[in-house]
Formats: sequence, structure tokens, C-alpha cells
Amino acid sequence: MPAATRKKATAEQLLAAAVGAVPGGSSRPGQQAMVEAIDQAVKDRKHLLVQAGTGTGKSLGYLTPSLLVDGPVVVSTATLALQNQLVEHDLPRLAEAVEPVLGRKPSFAVLKGRHHYLCVAKMEHADEEAPTDTLFDDAPAPKAGQWLGEAGRLGKQIQRIRSWADKTETGDRDELDPGVDDTAWRQVSMPARDCVGAGRCPYGAECFAEASRVRAREADIVVTNHSLLAVDMLAERQIVPPHKLLVVDEAHELADRVSSAAQAELTPEAIERAGRRARTMITPAAAEQLAEAADALTVGLAEAPAGRITSGLPEQLRAALTLLESAARAGLSAIGEVKSDDSDPVGKQQAKAVLDELFTTAQRLLEEDDFDVAWVEKSDLGSGRRALVVAPLSVAGTLAQSLYADRTVVVTSATLTLGGRFDTVARSLGLPAPAAGPDGSVTSGDGWTSLDVGSPFDYPKQGILYVAAHLPRPAQSGLPDAAGAELLKLVEALGGRTLGLFSSRKAAAQAAELLRAKTDLPILLQGDETLPILVRKFREQKESCLFGVMSLWQGVDVPGDSCQLVVIDRLPFPRPDEPLAAARSAAVDAGGGSGFASVSVPIAAVRLAQGVGRLIRSSGDKGVVAVLDSRLETARGYGAFLRKSLPPFWYTTRADVAVGALERLAQS
Repeated sequence: MPAATRKKATAEQLLAAAVGAVPGGSSRPGQQAMVEAIDQAVKDRKHLLVQAGTGTGKSLGYLTPSLLVDGPVVVSTATLALQNQLVEHDLPRLAEAVEPVLGRKPSFAVLKGRHHYLCVAKMEHADEEAPTDTLFDDAPAPKAGQWLGEAGRLGKQIQRIRSWADKTETGDRDELDPGVDDTAWRQVSMPARDCVGAGRCPYGAECFAEASRVRAREADIVVTNHSLLAVDMLAERQIVPPHKLLVVDEAHELADRVSSAAQAELTPEAIERAGRRARTMITPAAAEQLAEAADALTVGLAEAPAGRITSGLPEQLRAALTLLESAARAGLSAIGEVKSDDSDPVGKQQAKAVLDELFTTAQRLLEEDDFDVAWVEKSDLGSGRRALVVAPLSVAGTLAQSLYADRTVVVTSATLTLGGRFDTVARSLGLPAPAAGPDGSVTSGDGWTSLDVGSPFDYPKQGILYVAAHLPRPAQSGLPDAAGAELLKLVEALGGRTLGLFSSRKAAAQAAELLRAKTDLPILLQGDETLPILVRKFREQKESCLFGVMSLWQGVDVPGDSCQLVVIDRLPFPRPDEPLAAARSAAVDAGGGSGFASVSVPIAAVRLAQGVGRLIRSSGDKGVVAVLDSRLETARGYGAFLRKSLPPFWYTTRADVAVGALERLAQS
């Protein structure tokens, strides 16, 4: 719409209209402060870190000032679920509310990875036979006798996709209801690396992924996710449309997503599948070399111990990688360039893409760069999966170089201050942090500033943080007997309503077994059913308990009296065998610092804050967080740091106080 038809509006007016459209709605002080700070950051062209606690109304806090920025504003979220929340609920309501004030109705679009969209070219070749293109399928292949059933099931799903394809306007997988499984969707979707591009594809004019990018370029607000944002940065920002403002929500997850995007791996199965995919386009000698490389990698992985490679590649793995590099180079040479007049440009590009990835990863591993970490991964599950993996030691440099140039960046989360300071997160995101001020705080740096808008919740009155300081320091794996007894006492005092966050599946299973043996309460254990079903049951069955591991620490939102006790069995430090955390810690130690303080403690602080944050989700919630790890009280230095990273609950180490509070909650 031409600029002349727009009304002049302020961010405060837009916020007032947005909250006024909700019955009984009113803006919150933290939300107002966030709006004003973002508006000023855009004017000053300065990056901004905003910590916004649960209940702040964070989405409106960054969406309303975004509407005053010329051109598209990009909002990146941690997950597709949060992405959908914005697109399906928050943005439609906001657009309706601000139209009278803004003089127009803002537009918005969602931007996902190419593989989330139906590929017309790929669908034309999908059939009802057993799938052979499973390069990215980690699941074990069906046995020969299972193919008939698998093919029939797969065929029915593909037929349903074909029917949907005639009606869909977007080709977005999330619109297919009921959905299909990953194996079926892989037959009709195209990863970005396999795509020949709209100009060379015979179906380029019908491409749903390209259409989504056109819509994104024309929208006021584009909603994407951290994974695609990471890929965009690594691809020199060729995917997301040009923009002046980027908002990164749940920013504490961004560095990990960039690490994942920059990570690569090799498996014998992937090499074998690449050989099958390319076999009609390469020489018999190159195909034989690929098969030999797969065999050599199988032997090398069997001989090498699981874990980080610290003293150079083992000779057998080096030989396998050298053979793979040579085989992939020969295959790429045989395939040559992909041309628009090729008989099958799509198939040719797919074969070229997988061989190029094998070649690049083998070469990267052989270089043994000091800035990379390599490790052998061996699954302890039934699949027996083995892989050779490589990832960057740090992504702070990548973020410093690629995230901030030519745009204002606002990063926000409920957990941006660790130990009460912004500097740890700022450094992890590639921002320069100056020396701390007289009070020890770091609130700004070169080109950036920060703001903590707090939370509308009255944490000292709504919740208790109880640390079982009398328990022995946790040492053994699983759930120690003393911690189990403490857990039982707390759960019985409340009568259920407990979310148990555990450091391992073994501990969670032991806790579930104990409670099932000693009480009649419904005990839900992660893994028994899908997570959405378990969370729904936990919400609906008031006396139930839900026990699980790391995915529950961030993924559960159960306000009300269904969750009034959150139990954490031990501080969530990274395990010693986590290769990246161990390598980063060792690098700090080698530089004269403390790897534990610089790497392990911040990781634990973010995880702990996320877990503790499951308790108070609304202004009416009350309850207790119980940490069964005495180190949170007794450890000098990091214990206080971790407590400062948490909401300001009323704090106690007395078991009788916690039990008494839970008994009163049970009676009320």
C-alpha cells in the first residue's frame, strides 16, 4: 500500500490497540518498556538484548514496534510450534486490532525450510513401491518380508498427498491433516541441497517453496525459525529476504542451532545410499570405490571407541576418509554440471548434492582443523547406529560476522541473564562485552545494550525454591535412594500434581517405578506415549505426575493446579561425554581459564532456569520447586551463580517448610 495512505502511529498507540482488543486486556509495565526499547533501538541502529520473564506478553512486546519498520521484519523462533503460534494466533489478532490505528492491515508470512514444502518435481516420481531414497532416514530399514506392508501403507499416504496437492495453495506440510509420516513426506519433498533451482527445474513455475519466498519478500512481518536462520547465515544470507530488523525469540537456543547447522556426519549407510542414488550417472570404478569406502568406514567405526577424538584420527578412519574423498571426487567429475536440458536434472542434482556433501565432510575431517571437534557416535539403542561427526568448536565468530551486519538485531528470552548478568549470553551470541561496571553488572557493549523487563509474577509470594541441602552430593547414575525417599515425601504431601525433571532416562524410570510401587497416583513416564498425549493427560488428571528428561525442561506449559510441584533430581551440567561441551571446556582450560566455570556452569544455568520456569505460568499459580541436589546450596561460587539465574522465589533448605507448604496446597 502506498505510504500516503498510511496513518502516522506510535508504537505505544499500536500496543494500546492490540491489548485493548482483548476483553479485559491491558498493557503491562514490562511489555511497555520492551516496546519503547525496541522502538529506540531501531532508531539508534543499535542491537538490543531483552530479558522478558514469563507472563510479560513478549510476543506483542516485539511485534507492535516491528510494524513501524519499513520493509519486512524477520522474527525467528526456536521451534516450528512457536512459529505456528505466532502465525496462527498472535499475528492475525494483532493485524485486526491495529488496522484502524495504522491505516492498513499488516501482512505476514511464514518462511520454512524447503523440505517443509511439497515438491512437484519430486511428487511426479513418487510411486507406491518400497522407498529407495532414504538417505536422511535414521530409522532401521524394514526387513524383506515387511516391504509389502510398508509399500502398501506408503502408497496410501502418497495417494492422499496427491489428492491434497490438487487443492493446497501453499504446499506446506503442516496444512496436511491428517498428516503423513516422515518416510512418505521424503518421497514428495526436496531438501535445499538437492534442489536444482527454479530456473533449471521443469516445474519451477509451480514451486511451492519459491512461492513462499515471494510471499515473504512482500510481507510486513516474516516468521521463520532458528534452524533456517542458521542455514541462511551459513549460506551468506541468500534465503531470508533483506530486512532492517531481526527479532530472535528464545535467543538462548540460537547458538546451539547454528552449531547444529554447521555440523556434519558420515555413516556407512549414507555412503551406500549415495552410491545407489548415483550409480547410473557415475563410472563403475567410482561406484566400486564408494562401496569400498563404506566398508572401510564400517571397520574404522567398529574399532574406534565412542567419544571425542583428541589425538588425531585413528589410522583406519583416516584411510576410510581418504578413500571416500577420492571416490566422491571421481563421482562428481563423472556427473559434471547440471543443465536445464538434461533428461533428469532433478535426479542429477540429487546425486551431485549427496556426493558433494560426502566429499566436503571427508575433506573437513581429514584437515583436522583446530576450530573443529570430531567424535565417534555409537547408539546404545537397538539400531546400532554409528557415525563420525564433526562440528565447530565455537559459533561465536560466525554469529559476530553473519548475524549483525546491515540490520538491527533484537534478541529476547526469559533466560538471558546468567548469574544476574548479560555478558555470558552476549559473548555466546558473538557480541563484544566490556569489563563489568562497579556493581559487577554488564548491561551494554560496543553496538549493543540490554534491558531486563522482569516479570508480572510475584515470585516470592507465588513460589518456594526448596533445595534439599541435607542430601548427599549426587554421585551414582540414576536416582539415589535418599533422593528417591525425598521425592516420595514431597509428592505424597501434595498428592500428585508433580512434574519431575530428571538428568537421565534411568533416573526418570526409577522415580516412576518407586512412585507406582508406593502410591496409587497416576504416574506418566516420558516414552510410554507421545509427549503431547502425556502433557494432555498431566493437565487433565489433577493427581497425576509426569516424569521425563530434557525435552520436558522447556516443552511443558501447564498453568493452574495441575502442576504445583516441580522436582529436579540434579543440576543439569553437561555430561563429561558430551563432545562439544568437553572440547569447549578443554579449550578454555588450555587458555588458562576455567572450562567448568565458562562452559559447564552457563549451560547448567540456562537449563535450570528453563526447568524451574515450568512452575509459575500465570498470575494465579502457586507451588514449590524442589531441587534434590545439595550443590545448589553448598557449592561455593557456582551455587550462588545458579541461584541468581533463577526467578526470585522464596528460598529455603528446610524440608519441613516445603512439605508444610505442599500440604496446605493439597488442602486448598
